[in-house]
Amino acid sequence: MPDRHTPQKYLKKTVQVLRDEGVRSFGVKSLRKIADVVERSGKKSAFIKKKKFTSIVDRRDVMLADWAASPHVNRKSKHRPLKVTNWIISPPAGGGGHQNMFRFIEHLDKNGFQNNIYLYSALDPMPTGEARANVAKYATLSNTKFFNYKRGSKLADADALFATGWETAYPVFNEKTNAKKFYFVQDFEPYFYSIGTEYILAENTYRFGFHGITAGNWLSKKLAAEYGMKCDAYDFGAEKGIYKFSNESVRKEVFFYARPVTERRAFDLGIMTLEIFHKLHPDYTINLAGWDVSTYDVPFPYVNHKALRIEQLPGLYNKCAVGLVLSLTNMSLLPLELLSCGVIPVVNDGANNHDVSNNPYILYSEPSPVSLAKAMSDVVERKNTQRYAKKAAKSTASASWEGAKEKFMAVLERELYV
Repeated sequence: MPDRHTPQKYLKKTVQVLRDEGVRSFGVKSLRKIADVVERSGKKSAFIKKKKFTSIVDRRDVMLADWAASPHVNRKSKHRPLKVTNWIISPPAGGGGHQNMFRFIEHLDKNGFQNNIYLYSALDPMPTGEARANVAKYATLSNTKFFNYKRGSKLADADALFATGWETAYPVFNEKTNAKKFYFVQDFEPYFYSIGTEYILAENTYRFGFHGITAGNWLSKKLAAEYGMKCDAYDFGAEKGIYKFSNESVRKEVFFYARPVTERRAFDLGIMTLEIFHKLHPDYTINLAGWDVSTYDVPFPYVNHKALRIEQLPGLYNKCAVGLVLSLTNMSLLPLELLSCGVIPVVNDGANNHDVSNNPYILYSEPSPVSLAKAMSDVVERKNTQRYAKKAAKSTASASWEGAKEKFMAVLERELYV
């Protein structure tokens, strides 16, 4: 019988992983691996005859964007406010980046704005119905429409046009529109790649002349200092209705945000840290969540929670005394969510993290396994850990997303209208 495991089926499976997990760089690497395997096999294939440009950005959009000779100049709108925003985004799945983005889109929606979402993908388009259903799992929208982005088709008239991930900045740059162009920046995305084409293509987008609205101060400072980009930053928050302190007893468990497919989450560094911690405190249960790690050789006993739904997280967090959260680019949203549940976060030190939150209950440590494991030990060896956990939870009382949403709206009002 003929081999039914065709390259096309492998491609479809890879794209499905990309959608389900929302890991764009992982999807690109998977596509390249498929191409390399097919090429090495020596078999004739209709799937690939020559290596192609495989990226999350359409190469035609890159070649149209003459930002060096003709940079975009943002001006305040002189027309009557339409209260309409256009967003060009990658296909939304369950990733934290999309959830955070739609937190602000939902706020616009509730405040009388019409939002138009244009789905952009150079790899595999997502039907608008599927995108709408995915977003409905974490955002309630009544005045927001979804479209597939088509080069050359006119976008709806709007006050503002938002780029989101770096690949969307190219079509935003190329759009001829009266809308003011913004860049909703959640991380320094060149760091997602090794030095090469995609690194430089991502980095170039910060020179386009858009007004940046960034997740935290580290990004705002970095983009302003290194690229001359005008930015405003919003502070991180935690959903108070979800993340609550509910366990005042002694906690004998720890948590690690384990994402081996996301290199900036430093999975191997975390595993080495936990191996040392386990030898010091073998009586503590180690919980790994964020990805299915059953195929990895983890050198200590652990509970594999895989990818949990948001509503499952507070129960797990409230069992834990300490949480290890590593981020080598912009800070994760997890530290404040953990703190709200009474978990002391141990985070690798660096401007990318401490410039985002100066909460005194976040324990910053040098990024070495020994230092991180010692910091975790310091937490569990502290006297009166229950009382300390309760104080830590109270420290996040003012860290709500409402303040971030108000800042976002204030920036729009200031930048959009004369």
